[in-house]
Amino acid sequence: MARLTLLNLLFVGMTILPTVSNLKSTADENTTQQNAESKTQIVLLGTGTPNADPDRSGPAVAIVVNDTPYIIDSGPGVVRRAAAAFRKGVRGLEAKNLKTVFITHLHSDHTVGLPDLMFTPWVLERKEPLAVYGPRGIKQMVTHLMAAYREDIAIRLNGLEPANRTGYRTIAHEIKPGVVYKDQNITVKAFPVRHGSWKHAFGYRFETADRVIVISGDCAYSPEIIENCAGCDVLIHEVYSQKGFATRPPEWQKYHSQFHTSTRQLGEIAARARPGLLVLYHQLFWGRPEEEVLGEIREVFSGKVVSGRDLDIY
Repeated sequence: MARLTLLNLLFVGMTILPTVSNLKSTADENTTQQNAESKTQIVLLGTGTPNADPDRSGPAVAIVVNDTPYIIDSGPGVVRRAAAAFRKGVRGLEAKNLKTVFITHLHSDHTVGLPDLMFTPWVLERKEPLAVYGPRGIKQMVTHLMAAYREDIAIRLNGLEPANRTGYRTIAHEIKPGVVYKDQNITVKAFPVRHGSWKHAFGYRFETADRVIVISGDCAYSPEIIENCAGCDVLIHEVYSQKGFATRPPEWQKYHSQFHTSTRQLGEIAARARPGLLVLYHQLFWGRPEEEVLGEIREVFSGKVVSGRDLDIY
């Protein structure tokens, strides 16, 4: 087999699909009908923040439908957390199955695991390219990551390692609000959320045969969450402690009030959105007890709410 040039190594297979017309489709129209017997699992791969908490890995969630995983965000440790979930019995999260990821926004704590998703599953025999869906700028990020790892790619392809020649490739899709992905298992809709100075930040709505799941990403109070949940089965939402917030310095209060959602605000969102289950992740406790944070939300929201932890399965 002829050796690939370095330019080919970096860019073969890398494209950008900015419009809904380029959505993944299937040849058999019948398979677009979601299987009524499908089983949807939600696995919290990482529930942390930029804080280096060893008990909470960086933000990442897996939705697994019929043993097919769909990852949301790629915080630090994402592939190893997936491996831990696979060890717990979630068959779809074997590393070589990690092929699709949706990025909410380009903050580092949501993206520093992206090279892990790009290359580790390939080393572990993934053959398909990784498909990455995200806001404007994700294509440039992927391009630079491919360039940063060009020596690694070249050695694995042209050295003694029996690596396949396809699994390292990454296809970047820059998305706009609306349906951004659809296959026989799932329909994914992106919607804008308010995350401070970020011009492009998204939440996602996932529809499967048996569940509707909405994920906030990082955001301040965003009415779009209410509209896109509207009685959804599960709402996974970031949050910070209102009482902890009161102890923060003024400059941090200014920041957090525009970039993130307080417990009281989230209670109001949930009361209007009416999810069957509210799952907290990306939680900023600031020294406050977990039960107190839950209590602040329950003052406003009477439905079921849980504080998510890494490797929880719903």
